[in-house]
Amino acid sequence: LLARRRKNRDTATGGGEEDEMQQLSREADSLASSRNMMNDLLASGQANLSSLVGQRQRMRWVNRKMLDIGNKIGLSNSTMRMIERRDATDAYLVFGGMFVTMLVIYFLYF
Repeated sequence: LLARRRKNRDTATGGGEEDEMQQLSREADSLASSRNMMNDLLASGQANLSSLVGQRQRMRWVNRKMLDIGNKIGLSNSTMRMIERRDATDAYLVFGGMFVTMLVIYFLYF
């Protein structure tokens, strides 16, 4: 970019400054467009994050309700531990699946 500006100055004839001003104007427009796209991207990320936080809160509420219902109907402690252990195993499977998926995408891309 600087090389272009210097080149325009060195070979400046009558319209060199106008070309430089046009380039600066295009650069400013490009930066403004990039800034707007980044703001949109950040807004989208924030919306997704708040949605995930809401889902997490709802899932915690559902978990508490299920434990309360289980206690009311008399599920044994061993059954409750088995359910909690399965939840942990499911989480490991989900994270492992995400990792494998990312590896596949990486190797397919490169």
